[in-house]
Amino acid sequence: MERERKDFADFYQRFRDNCLRAVLAGTGDRALAEDLVAEAFARAWASWPKLSHHPAPAAWVVRTALNIRVSWWRRRRREVALDGHERPSLIEDDLGMDDALLAAVRRLPQRQREVVVLRIWLDLDTRSVAAVLGISAQTVAVHLSRATATLRAQLAPAAR
Repeated sequence: MERERKDFADFYQRFRDNCLRAVLAGTGDRALAEDLVAEAFARAWASWPKLSHHPAPAAWVVRTALNIRVSWWRRRRREVALDGHERPSLIEDDLGMDDALLAAVRRLPQRQREVVVLRIWLDLDTRSVAAVLGISAQTVAVHLSRATATLRAQLAPAAR
């Protein structure tokens, strides 16, 4: 049991920030992303004996966090937002993320955004991304190609 705790603690230390960045890209809300990642890591700990053998446990955490958000949204989708309330700050400097890049990634279609987050930000190989998303490796490559072309087109004028 002590070995499992140490392994999980090491995993948490290595991947918490990357998972938070990935979920923040999907939510745009720092507080919500932190809550989702915390819940996902709690579920990861509960499943650690099995999850420790997963080919991409960080991707599992991100996917779980995003699934929790979907479940949360489904429960609350009938709520009506009040006008005049500001959205919380999207990014905090301690994550080291560029505002323009994050905004551009958030404008991508959902599947392209997921591929970028898993393949680029979490540095998973194409097969692992395909397994996590339940799509073929070729589909991952197509989504990544389209996403990078879109990001290049959106961000290149700003770089000139």
